[in-house]
Amino acid sequence: MIIGRVYGSVVSTHKLESLVGYKFMLIQCIEHGTLVDKFLVAVDGVGAGMGEDVIITTGSGARKALGNDEVPVDAVIVGILDEKQ
Repeated sequence: MIIGRVYGSVVSTHKLESLVGYKFMLIQCIEHGTLVDKFLVAVDGVGAGMGEDVIITTGSGARKALGNDEVPVDAVIVGILDEKQ
């Protein structure tokens, strides 16, 4: 799992049919409680908004989070953080 902050959205006018309907978000990673200069693109599975801190799963867990092993994604937002301790 990765923790990050939603930095923006990514718009794609052409994509695979299996990705139509999914919203892509640009995520800035958080390491040891600090934003770092590392970014990734993740499918939004929970309706996250700009500036929110989120939990991301990657790899085969990302496809399972979407309920479709055939979707070619590597990262999915699976939660919005309410607080960090």
